[in-house]
Amino acid sequence: MSFKKQIPNLITFLNLICGLLALIHAFNGNYNEAFSLVCLGIFFDFWDGFFARMFNAQSPLGVQLDSLADMVTSGVVPGVVMYKMLSDIQENQDIYNLTPETFYMGAVPYIGFIITVASCFRLAKFNIDDRQTESFIGLPTPANALLIMSIPMILFANQFEWLSDILSNPYFLVGLSFLSAYLLNAEIPLFSLKVKYFSWEKNKLQVSFLAVSAILLVFFQFLAIPMIILFYVLLSVVNNTVLNKQS
Repeated sequence: MSFKKQIPNLITFLNLICGLLALIHAFNGNYNEAFSLVCLGIFFDFWDGFFARMFNAQSPLGVQLDSLADMVTSGVVPGVVMYKMLSDIQENQDIYNLTPETFYMGAVPYIGFIITVASCFRLAKFNIDDRQTESFIGLPTPANALLIMSIPMILFANQFEWLSDILSNPYFLVGLSFLSAYLLNAEIPLFSLKVKYFSWEKNKLQVSFLAVSAILLVFFQFLAIPMIILFYVLLSVVNNTVLNKQS
């Protein structure tokens, strides 16, 4: 096989490497570095399929490599980040410190790994679901990873005490973990952000969404990420409604 045919797989491996490096930083509580590496991994994930189509290098192996890399970058890393955040709360907030009477609460941080389990299930379904060739059913793992990874970034960057109180509340984080697991596998059709053709007509929804997302990022920075995910879901629902009425 020519080197050109291997370029998409090399890009996928770059995604995987970013995920592995992000894992190290996540375990060490370096959330900023972990966030940056996950974003870089998602960037590579965005383009590996495009180059596979461009070079006519699509293969079953490439599909599996893509999912395995996503599992690390967008599945394991956000689970570890949620675990670490819940662990940090138990260690640093007196009200949630473990005592001999509340030792069982030590299991709470492990709830964060429901994100990883749900991501694994979502990726496995994606590989065998014929309905997801042109769009998604349920929140894509990269979008979900950005949602989870944005929480510590917002917590450390925002200037609103009430928002910090919410984001550092273990009940909120546990609830977010279960919401994340639900959204990943919910039967909600969502449009794909991957560019398949350089055509405005075929990509106007994606381009419009990315333009609005860029504006939100400029004005709200990290806080824009949950807003963008919500906008993505709502825009998909509206788009599906319009398409159903036209058909």
